[in-house]
Amino acid sequence: MSHASTSASSALPVNLALDACRVTELAAIAAERLAGRGDEKAADQVAVDAMRTALNSLDIAGRIVIGEGERDEAPMLYIGEEVGKGGVGVDIALDPLEGTTLTAKAMANALAVVAFAPRGGMLHAPDTYMDKIAVGPGYPEGVIDLDRTAAENVTALAKAKGVLPSEITACVLDRPRHKDIIASLRSVGARVHLISDGDVAGVINTSDPTTGVDIYIGQGGAPEGVLACAALKCVGGQFQGRLVFRNDDEKARARRLGLKDSEFDRKYSLNELVSGDAVFSATGVTDGALLEGVKLVDGYVLTHTLVMTSATGEVRTVRTKRKA
Repeated sequence: MSHASTSASSALPVNLALDACRVTELAAIAAERLAGRGDEKAADQVAVDAMRTALNSLDIAGRIVIGEGERDEAPMLYIGEEVGKGGVGVDIALDPLEGTTLTAKAMANALAVVAFAPRGGMLHAPDTYMDKIAVGPGYPEGVIDLDRTAAENVTALAKAKGVLPSEITACVLDRPRHKDIIASLRSVGARVHLISDGDVAGVINTSDPTTGVDIYIGQGGAPEGVLACAALKCVGGQFQGRLVFRNDDEKARARRLGLKDSEFDRKYSLNELVSGDAVFSATGVTDGALLEGVKLVDGYVLTHTLVMTSATGEVRTVRTKRKA
C-alpha cells in the first residue's frame, strides 16, 4: 500500500503511548553513551539495537514503514521489517537517532523518535528528499502553501498572527540548497534560525511557542517529513510536502514502495501523509530547544520525553528516572 489510507481507523492500543515513551527512552540512553565520541555509525547502531529490542518486547504486530532504509542497506529496522510479539497491527515510523552528527559532536537537539499508526495510516515515503513547509496550531487553513515563496508565506503567517513579518522566526536547515529560501525570508525582515541537522525537531518546534520557531521551510528527508507530521497530527498544525527526486534510482525506489509516477509531483497535506490516528514519542539524546538530553546523576539515568496522542490531543512531557 503506497500511501496513507483514509480508511485507516482501527483503534490503537490504549497503552501504546507509554510503550512508545519507553521505546524512545531506551534508544536515547544507548545513543547518549556515545555522545561526543566522534563515531556517527556506532551511535546510530546502538540506538537501532536498543529500539529494536524494545519494539520486539511489545504486544503489537508492528510493521516498519519509515525506517533505516531498505533491507539491503539496513541490517536493522529496515522498511518492511516486522517487530513485536503479536497483537494489534500497527505501522511504525522511526528514527532511532535523529541527529547522528549532532550526537557524535555532542551538539544540541539530537532525538530518538518513534510514531505509531494503524495499518495503512502513514505514507510509505521513499528515502528521498522532500520540500517541506510547516506551522503549528491556531492558524486558518491554507495560511501556508508550498507553491508560494518563503517571503509570501511569512507575510501571510504574520498577517494571521497579527504581527509584522520581522517578528516571525523561520527554522531552516543550514544547507547551500537553501540559499534562495534564506534570501527570500530575509527580504521581508524575518528572523532565520539555522540548524545544522535534525529537521524532525525543526518541524516539531513550530508546535511549541516556547521554542520561538513560527515556521519551518526547506528541503529535507521525506521519511523525516512523515515522522514530523505524526507529531503535528497530535497537536494540530499544518504541513505540506512534495517529494524531490534527484535521479532515476530514487524514482525506482519510490515505485518499489508502491508510489505511482502520477504521485511524484503531488503536494501532500498533513492528513494525506498521516491519515490515521497517531502516537508520537521523542526523547532527548542531547539538550535541545524542546527536550533535555539524557543525564547520569548519582547512579540514575534521567530522561526527558515528549509523548503525544492524536485521538485525544494529549501531550505529555515525561521525566523518567531509572537505575543506571
